[in-house]
Amino acid sequence: MRFAIDRDFTVRTLADLVRINSINPSLEPGGPGEAEIAAYLARTLMRLGLTVDRHEPVPRRVSVVGRLPGAGPGPALMLNGHGDTVGVAGMQEPFSGAVRDGKLFARGAYDMKGSIAACLGAVKALVDAGASFRGEVLLAAVADEEDASIGTADLLTKYRVDAAIVTEPTHLDICLAHKGFVWIEVETLGRAAHGSRFDLGVDANMAMGRFLGALDRLERELRTRTPHPLVGPPSLHAAVLRGGTAPSVYAASAKLTIERRTIPGETEAGAVAEIQAIVDDLAACDPSFRATSRSLLARQPFEVSPDARVVQVVRRAGERVLGKAPAFCGQTPWMDSALLAAAGSETVVIGPTGAGAHAAEEWVDPESVLQLAAILAEAVVDYLR
Repeated sequence: MRFAIDRDFTVRTLADLVRINSINPSLEPGGPGEAEIAAYLARTLMRLGLTVDRHEPVPRRVSVVGRLPGAGPGPALMLNGHGDTVGVAGMQEPFSGAVRDGKLFARGAYDMKGSIAACLGAVKALVDAGASFRGEVLLAAVADEEDASIGTADLLTKYRVDAAIVTEPTHLDICLAHKGFVWIEVETLGRAAHGSRFDLGVDANMAMGRFLGALDRLERELRTRTPHPLVGPPSLHAAVLRGGTAPSVYAASAKLTIERRTIPGETEAGAVAEIQAIVDDLAACDPSFRATSRSLLARQPFEVSPDARVVQVVRRAGERVLGKAPAFCGQTPWMDSALLAAAGSETVVIGPTGAGAHAAEEWVDPESVLQLAAILAEAVVDYLR
């Protein structure tokens, strides 16, 4: 069934969304979070006739869920997008929504307010057409995906989600896999002393230097491993390094935060064990070397079979809307799709065309937003038939 997407509504909604500052305060102190954008979305969903629930896992970090029931019992299909954005440093027009050469510019236009506008356009098309389906559509605009994903994690404790379409941008390709990550802290331990007392001081920064040398060898070795066919090899980088207190004081401690990007099939335990092995090897070679390592945060990689029903439904819808079947792809960034899949929801990712996620210039193609809305509407009815 082909659905008529309300072009004016969808494009206007996109422009309204990008003009709302929803910078994630966990990333940028003073960022307002999702309260204002959640209020806008709640009003819009209620005008469309959906039942709307607000969820605030921590103050001012708000997720909104619109619920559109079908004609009878059946599965619950979630359309998922996030309302928060990263910061706007270096951007000349972060909230303008200006359109030039067929591109709409603003922070979050691509990542991922264009996707939320498409979800709203799809749901409006279903309502306008009086579409018949079983089960329930859940439109979830979640908080905090750009940091720790407290929004989707919270919703998974409150809703049954049998299947999910995560609408992160993919250039209208179908994403079947993405990387996960583990944040690991390593602390090297020394002994504080006056800078003139080499006989008393133990330099934790020097010890960290030895650790970094070994970490560099691991980083190069990771990239020689057999790559995943869609997302490539694993990797790591030394993200944040802090050590010492003053020029004339031996550093008693140095701390390094490592980000280890994992591919499907890898685990948090395995990634942490590789780092601990470096610590153990250095201590075995030098009894004065003292260090600890611990995992700070981990998110699983994601992978779904191309034969999964939700994948095939989205591919059929894409072929009808685009005139050709969308290509399968992988993505390197982490997405909330991994949380949904880990909770048992059959999950796939498809989103609009654009560029500039987290960059100084960000844009989305409004035409691709409209195409995505049409794909989502058809996929919903096909999956819930």
